Amino acid sequence: MVESVAKSHRTVSRVTAILELAAERPGVRLATLAAALDAPKSSVFGLVKGLVSTGYLIEEGGGYHLGPALGNLLTAERPNLADAARPSLEELRDTFGETAMLGTAVGESVVYIAAVESRQPIRYSAPLRVRRPLYPPSAGKVLLASWPERRRDAYLRSIIDDPAAFERARQELERVRSDGVATNRGETLPDVSAAARPIVVHGRVVAAMAVAGPTTRISERLADIAEALVEATRAAASRLS
Repeated sequence: MVESVAKSHRTVSRVTAILELAAERPGVRLATLAAALDAPKSSVFGLVKGLVSTGYLIEEGGGYHLGPALGNLLTAERPNLADAARPSLEELRDTFGETAMLGTAVGESVVYIAAVESRQPIRYSAPLRVRRPLYPPSAGKVLLASWPERRRDAYLRSIIDDPAAFERARQELERVRSDGVATNRGETLPDVSAAARPIVVHGRVVAAMAVAGPTTRISERLADIAEALVEATRAAASRLS
């Protein structure tokens, strides 16, 4: 059986984008939504009204906020991932003086949901709640390496055309799965390097924790960061268990 890469659906993509924009900008207006989606106001209006009618959005003063129905998708017992990871992120930042981040897989993207930024004037600033490719960011590599082999390889083929480059990426992710650590040495941004490890809860990878900074300052410390991430991710996982 050949594993296929999930395909986007225009209506689904628009609905999820509306919800994400409402989360990022409470009170967002129809014109802003239509511009962000590059879609006619009439089409977006129909989707927004449908979300209001089902309780996923609330309309107040011409703006839209997330509605109470979203709470039905979450269990009250589910620990807050960002809260559980924050003490570890702060400790990593204080130890290495660099930005520490928490990333999760959202579909076929990695999204940083929490970050504790370096206090140094020149630092990496992690963009929160923004979808980014799973490969080559270090956090994305960790998440991608946990996928079943067929799904992982199908994703890699969807973004890498060159067979030799595909094979290098596949072998790298095999090592990440085996070693539990991923690095990124200027692959995403030329001047930024990072290391990441997974947070594993009950045998399942639920997130990735990473530390990133300017390559000239951090490249020689990636091994030490990877070692520190062992305890940091373990501590975060224990708060989620």
